[in-house]
Amino acid sequence: MANSGSPKKVLMLCGDYMEDAEAMVPFQALQAYGLSVDAVCPGKKSGDICRTAIHQGSPHQTYSESRGHNFSLNATFDEIDSSTYDGLIIPGGRAPEYLSMNESVLDLVKHFVKSEKPIASICHGQLILAAADVVKGRKVTAYPTVGPMLVAAGAHWVEPETMASCFVDGNIITGAAYDGHAEYINHFIKALGGTLTGSNKRILFLCGDYMEDYEVLVPFQSLQALECHVDAICPNKSAGDTCPTAVHDFEGDQTYSEKTGHDFKLTANFKDTDASSYDGLVIPGGRAPEYLALDQDVIKLVKHFMDAGKPIASICHGQQILSAAGLLKGKKCTAYPAVKLNVVLGGGTWLEPDPIDRCFTDGNLVTGAAWPGHPQFVSQFMSLLGVRVCF
Repeated sequence: MANSGSPKKVLMLCGDYMEDAEAMVPFQALQAYGLSVDAVCPGKKSGDICRTAIHQGSPHQTYSESRGHNFSLNATFDEIDSSTYDGLIIPGGRAPEYLSMNESVLDLVKHFVKSEKPIASICHGQLILAAADVVKGRKVTAYPTVGPMLVAAGAHWVEPETMASCFVDGNIITGAAYDGHAEYINHFIKALGGTLTGSNKRILFLCGDYMEDYEVLVPFQSLQALECHVDAICPNKSAGDTCPTAVHDFEGDQTYSEKTGHDFKLTANFKDTDASSYDGLVIPGGRAPEYLALDQDVIKLVKHFMDAGKPIASICHGQQILSAAGLLKGKKCTAYPAVKLNVVLGGGTWLEPDPIDRCFTDGNLVTGAAWPGHPQFVSQFMSLLGVRVCF
């Protein structure tokens, strides 16, 4: 949760085939913290979509690319007044290659630099900074292949030690890739004048193969950015193992579509987990909950959090696990509409998710219907945890 009053306003500069996570994680995380975020793209208007790309390491000599979610813009590029915004976010991916040739984009970036407002740019986004001629004498990092262009533009290149590396020089925050979102977003919050309270919480994520990509990445990195200790576990897997994720999107069919998402790296061993050492639990949706609900060790783990009255946040199909554990009896909750049967048969009182981004809190339980509701979902979970962002 965030303090009341006029929210800080942030502008996000989008384009087709920007990296999926590098757009949505900061977009929804900042909204969850109480900021107002407008996403714009040259030549497009509010309500239009940008295609996104999923970039990740591969056994080949460079990263792989696959189609990500469709990202909906919520403002019109030609109508924005840059002077009304407090900060700028530039995602990476392939979009910056062509955005760096757009004079209106370069003028926009120059305004933020001249006004000494915070700019956070990640991965290939720094191509735009180089084209705008705003990195001379600045220490910056980026995805390694962007380094030569930044050097040619007069920057002091900081080689990223890992893909989680970030660097701050004045009002410019740069990151190598989405692995570093926690530090990257944290720096941006503080550059905007934000302070954190209650951030010493320990949070556990219950993961599984083909959980929804956004539904694990967004809350996981959002909570990390608030300086919480966040662990991710999966039955029969260990720290360092990965879970494949699924991109579930709404593309005009009678149900959601599915594409391959990012591989998500686990941070802890399921069999060694001491549930009593954690302050809260998050259950992502996707297809993983269907089979996790059959695992008695999973059921035992989830029951610990409910019996102890600790905050639980479950989204989309995650409520299938809560239903199987018998934890929805007497609870008011929502879920993805197709999961209504699980909720009702599990003794829960069904709350219609209308609109689909609506989330609810009943006691220690936060439930959401799908990833468009992440700002509410994460914010309500923060409230239960006592984590706060103040400006």
